Amino acid sequence: MIIENQKQVTTAVLAELARAPNPRFREIMSVFVRHLHDFVREARLTEEEFHAALAYVVAIGKHSNEFHNEAALMAGSLGVSALVCLLNNGGGATMETDQNLLGPFWRMHSPVTPNGGSIVRSPTPGPALFVDASFRDEEGKPIIGAEVDVWHSSPEGFYENQDPVQADMNLRGKFFTDQQGHIGFRSVKPAGYPIPIDGPTGELLRAQGRHNMRPAHLHFLASKDGFKTLISQIYVQDDKFIDTDAQFGVTRHLIGNYVRHEAGNAPAADVRGPWYSLEHTFVMGAGANKLPRPPITGKASGERPKIPHLA
Repeated sequence: MIIENQKQVTTAVLAELARAPNPRFREIMSVFVRHLHDFVREARLTEEEFHAALAYVVAIGKHSNEFHNEAALMAGSLGVSALVCLLNNGGGATMETDQNLLGPFWRMHSPVTPNGGSIVRSPTPGPALFVDASFRDEEGKPIIGAEVDVWHSSPEGFYENQDPVQADMNLRGKFFTDQQGHIGFRSVKPAGYPIPIDGPTGELLRAQGRHNMRPAHLHFLASKDGFKTLISQIYVQDDKFIDTDAQFGVTRHLIGNYVRHEAGNAPAADVRGPWYSLEHTFVMGAGANKLPRPPITGKASGERPKIPHLA
């Protein structure tokens, strides 16, 4: 098509997309182009702003590597990750769901750990945490033999892949549910942490006057044939950032009850001082068992990074 005015640009692109043989690709890209072109028109995007936007996209790629995924961080900070999750689970956000954000820090091949074992693999200061998690189907029956990945940040606010000081796979473990659909493990109580702000996501937060903190949480990823892969986070109820998560991930259903216990009567004899416990029952729906693509594949080296806190 020979373009005679700005409206025909959209018409021409959509006409070419109509030739795509894959119907879902055709549908998604057509919707994307219509909204993208309407955005440019509504915002009256200048040429300078357009080139700045292109540089922004390039910067997202340049700030991603084997131990950091800037694209996942950006999607979370815009609320896109949370929106996709809720649209695809819980009846389109009409009912409670245990599904939540994958986040940018999941790694495959976490060490297989026996039920009741510890995922603390290098010296990690912090109060002991004992977790009991059960996995049920939609009828309340236990799911036996589900593979469950667990990971979380250290009390200093770093996932091990970010932090050369921590041992490889520290605070990560893989468990298998028993005959009661249960796993249990020991760790340390996680802390809230700042997301990295040395790239485009940091520029976005500064421009909005937002902080860069996530409330403390544990990650769970459970899979078994016949069930939709469960990706979840359980948030610490009294974290001061529980209402203002920089990644918009907190849902009411996934605020956990991390119970503080005073010294004594801990499940392990070596525990000194106060300790915590957490119990949660996850519901897995029927569906395809398909693991997500890992956002990262490696671990940082050198010195521990310094991630500032935005006010």
